[in-house]
Amino acid sequence: MNDEQFRLACEKELKYIAKQERKLQKQAMNSGSSWKNAVESLIPEKIYINLRAAFATAFNLIFEKGLDVIEKTYSKDRLMKDFENNDLAVDNIQTRRELRKFRSNVSSSKRWKSIITTAEGVGLGALGIGLPDVVLFIGFILQSIYEVALKYGYDYNKPEERLLILKMMSAAIAKQDKWLKADLEVEELIRNPKEPDYDEIEMQIGVTADDFALDMLVLKFIQGLPVVGVVGGLSNPVYYNKIMEYVRLKYHKRYLLNKREENKEEME
Repeated sequence: MNDEQFRLACEKELKYIAKQERKLQKQAMNSGSSWKNAVESLIPEKIYINLRAAFATAFNLIFEKGLDVIEKTYSKDRLMKDFENNDLAVDNIQTRRELRKFRSNVSSSKRWKSIITTAEGVGLGALGIGLPDVVLFIGFILQSIYEVALKYGYDYNKPEERLLILKMMSAAIAKQDKWLKADLEVEELIRNPKEPDYDEIEMQIGVTADDFALDMLVLKFIQGLPVVGVVGGLSNPVYYNKIMEYVRLKYHKRYLLNKREENKEEME
């Protein structure tokens, strides 16, 4: 397989990614509802403020103290080895079939079996906080995103990766024009990574916390549940799947763009 054929294989796989992105865009553009806006106007501002604070606290605590706990739920070395093996196979075989296999291997990493471990370690007192369900929800999503990052060869603990992850989480749940803006920001970081300073990450934590609080506010209000400290329930798998679909798609796209660039350099 020569370099030109591999370039075509990458292009075909990127076309698949573009098709999936259009589907996500269509879903986001059609997801607004007037009844939800009406309900939001009836919810006391204090409830939103408390929920937003809960999400911001969860992100900060997990980033600052929860990494060691999360990393106990999977083998970091094994996942890094998985990437090396998959990447080597792509370089050696250089077919679209191998690129699809790579994508399939990453998608098969959906895991719910470690939720009990995460709940015990992150959500139920290991961090010394009183918001176990919010921390559990965010911790479990980040755990899964970290696994995907490792499977594509990226260090999720770097500032630039942390910023990208936060922006992807916001984009995944965004709707209508907000989705378009958030997706463009993700695309910019994928193509032109930058190392943010501490203040920029803190600001993005606030933005992402706002996005989660606002999006889940009506649902929790209708359910009649205390919105601070309780995010569990039937909605969690829906949010989880939505976020992970977006994240896996963007990481695969990023990998393909990098391989295409490497191929271009070799051809020159």
